Amino acid sequence: MKNHLLPQKIPPCTWNRPIGLGWDKPYTVRNPSNLDDGAWHGMPLGGFGAGCIGRSSKGDFNLWHIDGGEHTFKSIPACQFSVFEQQSNLAYALCTEAPEDGSLKAWQWYPQNKGTYHALYPRSWFVYENVFLSQLTCEQFSPILPDNYRETSYPVAIFVWKAHNPTDQPLTLSIMLTWQNMVGWFTNSIKSPQVRVRDDGSPVYEYEPRLGQSAGNYNKLVETADSLGCILARVGSDDVALEGIGQWVIATSINPKYQISHHTRWNPTGTGADVWQSFSTDGSLPNYIDETPIADGEQLASAIAIKFTLEPGESLEIPFVLAWDFPITEFAPGVNYYRRYTDFFGRNGSNAEAIAFNALQHYQTWQQQVQAWQQPIIDRTDLPDWFKMALFNELYDLTSGGTLWSAADERDPVGQFAVLECLDYRWYESLDVRLYGSFGLLMLWSKLDKSILRAYARAISTSDRTLREIGYNQATGLRKVANATPHDLGAPNEHPWEKTNYTSYQDCNLWKDLPSDFVLQVYRDFVLTGSTDWELLWDCWGAIVQTLNYLKTFDLDNDGIPENSGAPDQTFDDWRLQGVSAYCGGLWLAGLESAIAIGKTLISYPQEHPLGEMLTSPLNQPPIEETIGIYQTWLEQSRPVYQEKLWNGQYYKLDSESGSDVVMADQLCGQFYARLLGVPDIVESDRTVSSLKTVYEACFLKFHNGAFGAANGLKIDGSPENPDATHPLEVWTGINFGLAAFLLQMDMKEEAFKLTQTVVEQIYNNGLQFRTPEAITAVGTFRACHYLRPMAIWAVYGVLNNFK
Repeated sequence: MKNHLLPQKIPPCTWNRPIGLGWDKPYTVRNPSNLDDGAWHGMPLGGFGAGCIGRSSKGDFNLWHIDGGEHTFKSIPACQFSVFEQQSNLAYALCTEAPEDGSLKAWQWYPQNKGTYHALYPRSWFVYENVFLSQLTCEQFSPILPDNYRETSYPVAIFVWKAHNPTDQPLTLSIMLTWQNMVGWFTNSIKSPQVRVRDDGSPVYEYEPRLGQSAGNYNKLVETADSLGCILARVGSDDVALEGIGQWVIATSINPKYQISHHTRWNPTGTGADVWQSFSTDGSLPNYIDETPIADGEQLASAIAIKFTLEPGESLEIPFVLAWDFPITEFAPGVNYYRRYTDFFGRNGSNAEAIAFNALQHYQTWQQQVQAWQQPIIDRTDLPDWFKMALFNELYDLTSGGTLWSAADERDPVGQFAVLECLDYRWYESLDVRLYGSFGLLMLWSKLDKSILRAYARAISTSDRTLREIGYNQATGLRKVANATPHDLGAPNEHPWEKTNYTSYQDCNLWKDLPSDFVLQVYRDFVLTGSTDWELLWDCWGAIVQTLNYLKTFDLDNDGIPENSGAPDQTFDDWRLQGVSAYCGGLWLAGLESAIAIGKTLISYPQEHPLGEMLTSPLNQPPIEETIGIYQTWLEQSRPVYQEKLWNGQYYKLDSESGSDVVMADQLCGQFYARLLGVPDIVESDRTVSSLKTVYEACFLKFHNGAFGAANGLKIDGSPENPDATHPLEVWTGINFGLAAFLLQMDMKEEAFKLTQTVVEQIYNNGLQFRTPEAITAVGTFRACHYLRPMAIWAVYGVLNNFK
């Protein structure tokens, strides 16, 4: 039966695909040692930092980010929905592929291309068509809500089924949710993992989850006056909370319109007949209860089925909830953090039932709140559907980017937050990447973005004199030099937020963009959230002074601008810049402008306010007025140098000393930020426009006729300076979105949207959805999937909307 009624409530701007339809030639990974799970990625489910799961467009649950910062991609066939329809004598498990391991042979699997999968994060839908007589839709979501620092953290997924009978006869159906008990699986079995340097020069550590290690697990039925569920737990988990130990719960509401049956202990590695025989016969389960823990080598799963009859024309909504409670993330041995949601549900790992039943009470309100957030954008007629689709779906990384969100304390009243640069470069909140990639977080959860900048402010003065090998050239360097801005906030195998500068591909103490990146993001977060958060500026001022002074030490010829060293010492860390560079020099100028503005803001603060007293207290630094004067001197000295050394009459040269005539796509990032923050332009407007037009022509239109997006750097005729180069010939998705925001800022809207659309289509037409990479090449390969920077598409929306 064609599903005519239900899809009307699904927005017209989703990413969608026929259920189970594969890809002929999905893009594949560029470096064989890097991650490539294939194209079967769907929208993730779960709150920020709570751990998450993913369900693909063929219907299987295959992404398991339950262990904070770690990635497990594996279909678990027993975790599944199934539907029985009596009148058509059909029963199907709702995945289009049978298990590869030969299990569950008794089950029948849903046919391919019979319906559509839709996704508009944080909502996704399965619409089932032309199989059952009834019309069936399942909406999946978690309560991801802007400026919400409670429900957004919940470890819960809601599945709202809508069934409609379009026929002239009654239809009897049953919907079953089965779930395997995976308690204890998602933690590293290697307690002292070794770190090695991968063939691409990046550090990587060993990780082996304890998949299948289920001894002591048991399932237990729970019921209240209005809810019924099954707890999946482990013996002893009530007594002590360890990483990977806790609970899963599947649950539903009790309703006189349907009958609920259950099976608390069936074998997910067998044929599956212990649930399928009764379910496929009449839609029921045998109401079997057994709480006996399983032995080593055994597995168990639970099941809940809801059976109901629809009269002709009748519709019914049926909610299922999946919740989990794994309260602890362990980094290095003994370094444990509680997750944010434990502030609301407790820390003993026995609260999945409370989380699930809370969701059953509130899911309709959450649904309405998500819709109220999205609908004004969905309804905008000036925005194309492909843009709305990508705008929301690129936020997926806040859920599945190895996200951490810790419990609150006095210093961090909403906890600490962090997202990985990506799964291949497994370290947190890389500052150069989030220069563009953090706009979504800032615009929707500004307190979390500010918490990250405060963590950087605390880290800048620290030092770690551990010597280590630099992957790029096998030189030796210190891990963290005092007053250098760290590249990242650490990795999941050590101590995020405290032990910084994990990456060792380059010596990031020598990078020329990071201090400016820090200053610009601090002032951005102040300006774009109403210019009232003076405390943020004060919390970061000392670090700003320290790190700008540190960066100035690289101004070896004392012309006012720090020079690049001839090594890849900035975000394009395979690309050598020499002398004054357009990219780093522009960030320096904009950073000085922003630091001056921050200083002036602080000294203008009313003295009668408590913060006013703080500003008069000693900071072990020169007075703010004196520092402002120093920065103004540097700025006046460096402005003309930037123009004289780099402007060639059409665009800004890559740098002053390499002799390269390449057109760099992101050459004026500093100017974009200057105008964004309302500080004086660092270059004249006509030169900005000329440079942007040159970039658009050379790097985008002349690069394979504009088919892929803007490459990072090409000669003015669109040819490569070096055909064997890596970064210059890659299309960086997030850089392209940042460039599009810059084009919009300079009233080049048509160009901005053409560029953005090209990159969006590259991602969503080639099997890269919900794993957006850093880089795409012209030969159908990608690098660094699940990347942070593509959330820069929110900068496009922000500029378009004046950040309102």
